[in-house]
Amino acid sequence: MGLIKDIYCKWKNPFDILLQKAKKSNHNRFLLVWNRGLGDIPLGLYALVYRIREIIPHASITFLTRKDLKDLFLLLDHVEVIEGGFKRGEKVDIIKELGSQYNNFDVHLDGIDPTRWLSWQIGSLTPKLKWNANFDALIEKYDLDSGETYIGAHVNSETGMYYGYEKNWNHDKWRKLLQKIGAAKKGKVILFGMAKDDAFDMDHVIDLRGDTNVIEMLSLIKNRCQYLVAPDSGVLSCAYYIDAHFPIHLVSIWSDPRQGILRQGVVSPNEGCKHIPLIGEAGDVSTIGINQVYEALFDGS
Repeated sequence: MGLIKDIYCKWKNPFDILLQKAKKSNHNRFLLVWNRGLGDIPLGLYALVYRIREIIPHASITFLTRKDLKDLFLLLDHVEVIEGGFKRGEKVDIIKELGSQYNNFDVHLDGIDPTRWLSWQIGSLTPKLKWNANFDALIEKYDLDSGETYIGAHVNSETGMYYGYEKNWNHDKWRKLLQKIGAAKKGKVILFGMAKDDAFDMDHVIDLRGDTNVIEMLSLIKNRCQYLVAPDSGVLSCAYYIDAHFPIHLVSIWSDPRQGILRQGVVSPNEGCKHIPLIGEAGDVSTIGINQVYEALFDGS
């Protein structure tokens, strides 16, 4: 049934059909519900907004989403955001969430399927997260030395329960990599993520997991990190698609290269981004070695 559905969507894309019907009915106020991952915003929702405006140029687009995602929507062009009270994985009751605002929209769209609806974008559309220069000042609260070398690290994608395979390097390897960086005096490591689930208690490690919102995190990556190492994750996708020029040496580690930014197959809009993807053998991220990651980060430096 999945193959039949894919073929149908290729020739009669249900999202395009919906948009053509909306255009014919002069429906231009869209409410889109999003309760999945952070990385899907540049990888899927950017193209969704692009397609809506391609067919209905003056469309008004509003997203209903979770608190932990809402800030990133500031980097999509001319969209509004409503913060919902739901958690990831929960079914969203749109009428309950919107109340009297429900009737402000002509089209209410839940169950968004970027993989099938937006397959046309692969290899052709470059997602761009529009950077506001005012975001640069957000780093000041963290009191980081502008003359120091910082290596950003996202040590856990924090989405393992939603995939049928392991996306993450194990913590022992991360610990040994961080120790190696410290011993070689390559710089200080900043940890990004949502929760301090394991301690990396080292003098050269600054653990900011759970201490930043997504815009603060991206500002730190843009303005303080010369390097970033991460698995296939929302942090990786967001950093890769920032539409601004800044130097960053980005190393990504993968189980499945048919996902994420590798699947999208386009270069970063940031001309200063040097990206080195490392892919595990036979779909196993654990086969990527510590020295392999270290050398990809610092070879020649």
